[in-house]
This record gives sequence, structure tokens and C-alpha cells, in this order.
Amino acid sequence: MFGRLNHVGVATPSIARDRARYARLFGEAAVGEPLAMPDQGVTVCFVDAPNTQIELIEPLDDASPVAAFLARNPGGAQHHLCFEVADLDAALDAQAAAGARVLGAPRIGAHGTRIVFLHPREMGGVLIELMEAPDGGH
Repeated sequence: MFGRLNHVGVATPSIARDRARYARLFGEAAVGEPLAMPDQGVTVCFVDAPNTQIELIEPLDDASPVAAFLARNPGGAQHHLCFEVADLDAALDAQAAAGARVLGAPRIGAHGTRIVFLHPREMGGVLIELMEAPDGGH
């Protein structure tokens, strides 16, 4: 059901700080530009690794759900794992049948495809993002 790991989300109080850190570790070319996503209350920035991406996530304001996460993890921390799925609706049906709790309705994510999150309580304590694969999973 789950496809490849698309990215690991890392909440940060400062994308600027972490962009510089990842540029030192991975090289300047691997670090993308920040993208504000006001409808989700965050700014994101992707770091390219050979087999996946790291998504840096900074809250736009205190109303962002990521702000509450950072209040518990002030230095920043891993926030979620994102897996690609070929058909988000089918994946949601399967996860609901398996007892997973879906957090909210699907929406458009930073990659331009539909996403949704699964509650960490049913996922071994890990927040899981399901992302409809940009190429339909092919």
C-alpha cells in the first residue's frame, strides 16, 4: 500500500539556520528555496538526499500546528515521515479499515499533489503523511 519514502519532515524554529546547516552537510545545490504555504501555516524547504528528501518546516505564526510541536521540541525535531501512494482515496479507505485515524481532509501539499496525515497514536507514535505520487506511483 505505501510506496517509497518521499521525505522526512523536520520541524525547525529557523529554516534560515537549518538551510545553512544542510548546505554545509549536503552541498549548496542540494538545498532548495523556502516556500511559504499560508493555507497550512508553514514555510517549507526541501533538501535533496540521494534516495529521499528532508523537508524543513517552520511555522508562519503561533497558530500553526507546527508551532505547538516546536513548543514541545524548541530546538526542532523530526516531525513526520511521508510515504507516496498511487491512489490517495484508496489508501485512505485501506487505512481507515485498518483502524488508522485520518487527520483532516486531503489537501494540496508542497509537491503539488494531495496529502493527508495519519494520527501517530495508531502509527507507533510516528506522524505519517500520505502523499499522492506525482506520477501516479509509476
